[in-house]
Amino acid sequence: MSPRPYQSGRRQATSDQTRTRVLSAARALLAGRGAAGLTIDAVAERAGVARMTIYYQFESKRGLLDALYDELAARGLAERLRATLGRAEPFEALGEFIGAFAGFWSSDRVIIRRLRALAALDPEIEWSHHSRDQGRIDGLRVLVARIAEKHGRRSAQAMDEAVDVLDALTSFETFDALAGAARTPEDVATMLIRSAHAVLGLG
Repeated sequence: MSPRPYQSGRRQATSDQTRTRVLSAARALLAGRGAAGLTIDAVAERAGVARMTIYYQFESKRGLLDALYDELAARGLAERLRATLGRAEPFEALGEFIGAFAGFWSSDRVIIRRLRALAALDPEIEWSHHSRDQGRIDGLRVLVARIAEKHGRRSAQAMDEAVDVLDALTSFETFDALAGAARTPEDVATMLIRSAHAVLGLG
């Protein structure tokens, strides 16, 4: 006999609640103790679950960190990027693309900074962050190609160089350095957009 629908729904709800509790615990540990304090044992203790529950939900520490990063991105980045890449005017699309990442990077700077610090220490986690950064680079490549098509095509080398510089400009590390303690995400986005236009020779 197959499980009754309400039983499956209750199990799913319980699983979702556990997942949320584990992610909240991981986030709190990263914020409070930093990268060194984020262990599976510490997360399990704080969340009030068994270690195996975390492995069942996330498979590994990398899976847990990926899920935490995805939770941050789910607050609007993916939706903003879809809207951005759908804009007809590529200049406007580039500006909104930069603004979307400035908003994302500012959404929880401490947690993102520490997640990226963990990536520098762990090759497996670094690979995951590299694949995420590659998605941002792919978006920039599409936008640069659209701008070149509309406003005069450049050489392949010039376009590749423009993408490389825009990659650096839109990275978390650049945002974090420019934002400092005083600049708003809008301030930084404005600076980056002006710089991006200069890179593309748009004045």
